[in-house]
Amino acid sequence: MADHDLNEYARALVADIQAKAEAEDGSIPNTFTRHVLDILEEAGVASDTTLAYYSARGLEIYGYGVSEDGSHLDLFTTDFHLAQGESKMIKAESEKLFRRLAAFLRKHETVRQSQEDNTDVHDMCVGVEKAMQEVSRIRLFVLCNRVSTADAPESTEFEGIPVTHELWDLARLHRHETSGTVAEPIKVTFDQPLPCLAAHSDEPNYSVVLAVISGRKLAELYEEHRTRLLELNVRSFLQTRGAVNKGIRDTLLHAPGRFLAYNNGVTATASDVDFIVDGEGNPIAIKSMTGLQIVNGGQTTASLHHVLSRDKRDLDGVHVQMKLTIVEPAHLSEIVPKISQYSNTQNKVTLVDFSSNHDFHIDFERVSRTLWAPAPDGSSQETRWFYERARGQYADESAKHHTPASQRKFKLVMPTRQRFSKSDLATYVHSWEQLPHWVSRGAQKNFAHFMERIDRSGPIVDARYCKRVIATALLFQTADKVARMHAAGSHKRLITTYMVARLALATERRIDLDRIWNMQSTTEALEEALDDLCPHVMKAVIVSGRHVSEWAKKPDSWDVVSRTHWEVPDSLKAELLDAPIVLASPEEEGSDEAEVLVTGIASETWKAIGDWAHEGGGLRPAERQLADRVARRLEQGQGVTGAQARRAYEVYEAAIKLGFHVDGELRDDQQL
Repeated sequence: MADHDLNEYARALVADIQAKAEAEDGSIPNTFTRHVLDILEEAGVASDTTLAYYSARGLEIYGYGVSEDGSHLDLFTTDFHLAQGESKMIKAESEKLFRRLAAFLRKHETVRQSQEDNTDVHDMCVGVEKAMQEVSRIRLFVLCNRVSTADAPESTEFEGIPVTHELWDLARLHRHETSGTVAEPIKVTFDQPLPCLAAHSDEPNYSVVLAVISGRKLAELYEEHRTRLLELNVRSFLQTRGAVNKGIRDTLLHAPGRFLAYNNGVTATASDVDFIVDGEGNPIAIKSMTGLQIVNGGQTTASLHHVLSRDKRDLDGVHVQMKLTIVEPAHLSEIVPKISQYSNTQNKVTLVDFSSNHDFHIDFERVSRTLWAPAPDGSSQETRWFYERARGQYADESAKHHTPASQRKFKLVMPTRQRFSKSDLATYVHSWEQLPHWVSRGAQKNFAHFMERIDRSGPIVDARYCKRVIATALLFQTADKVARMHAAGSHKRLITTYMVARLALATERRIDLDRIWNMQSTTEALEEALDDLCPHVMKAVIVSGRHVSEWAKKPDSWDVVSRTHWEVPDSLKAELLDAPIVLASPEEEGSDEAEVLVTGIASETWKAIGDWAHEGGGLRPAERQLADRVARRLEQGQGVTGAQARRAYEVYEAAIKLGFHVDGELRDDQQL
């Protein structure tokens, strides 16, 4: 790594954090922490991270996170310096930060008792206390914008739970930002070399070997690396709800010795493999491999981990066949999708479901990069928005401008504040599409759900679509500022997405996104409406006695917010369009059909569904309340549109399956 490149990255990082902190009126350390946590979430290194700062004598913490399956607890602290190049982080400094973080782990119950309910720190303490009942591993993270001269400390234990230490210094962050991927290559060393069979190939750029790996080793790799091991995989682990996972788990529990015979195994890639060779130079065993990725067989891998960690089975005698393809890094994007597509025989999925190489992202990047954003009032400088399809693209593009003058010109045309990522795009669109509970589940889960919807029914990515998506970004940014002014604290992002969703619902998505694009800002009436709406949303989301972050992830939370009384101010009503703006979004093609189906069911039937559910019919409270709302709207001659219509018809179908009988069924021409 060239010192020049690292120094340039350090300066750019400080400038970026300062700009973000100023724009958001936040502290620089908190802004840096959030920046790194977003990187870790996108990488699958961490999930459901929450920012919450607390400091006391011998103790300091900036936030925490809990893994999706509840097995990992992560605590974060930060060391940020504005001055660059003056010092490096020495071993004594990093160890002190880890000690202060560990002190919170020991004292979190005492800290909670000193905090008022629903404060950021109180929620963090409650979250940690709850997580400690189930976790099998604790990770302490130090996030730093200096180069560390020492590695992280060795693993320790806390109350019998293994504690590992993660040091994310400037050099490690630089590798992430400039490598084009969000995670460092996974390196695996086998204590006992893994026997393998090499297949002869004359094809350039790749080779293939076959091996059998122990199920326990595969489960331990997943325990250590989690979803980073599956970054190039096209499916996610759905616990044991699907038929495939249930079958895998049943085999592991009841016939482990037959697992090799029953299971299709895993398909993996690596960028480099250290072989033991025979006298003729043919590979016969694997000593280590670098850049390991499971591109097919993610459910097998995660199910093995589940049985080992949750079912407490030792997996003795379980073996898994592995086809390992060694691919040069430059050819990963070309070869891996085809490997995944052709080896995938379990479920119908596309190889690029969660990939930067998905047609949607390629098209959005291509079209958006051609757009010139109109100059704001009083300025003659047009700009561009930079869609970062793959992490590091903005830094790579910036690095092409070597002189200070060309750097300034680049930043003038493509300012940092107009850079946004795939996960940002999913956040903006899902907020507008009234899915704030998905946004609240974190960048990784929200993006995965976004891609699932894209795969079902993708939009036409043209100039109008890109402009309108960017307009939702401007709307989201305005709502974010309003939430900050109302002291939303670490709940700001949750409040922001719920605000945008509630606004979209109240206005029936008739806000003029084209006007926002042309102005490159929101109108005064829109800002005033958000300012008026914010306290109502905060009251519904930040509820005493509830863990705010967990509550915001639930559909019931959106149901409560959507029913919160709020009237669109007259000043904003005057600006609304006659028809809603639809982002040609996934599932939207089914909206008109759902609206016809729902309005074709009598209001009396909807009321009967609500009454039936209230008497114990089996629907969730949110579903019962939705049936009641649809009944009232139809009685009043109002329509049921968009996402609400789709959800309502799902409730109707669920009620029928659970035993609700309809006197007057749908007409034949209204059946799905």
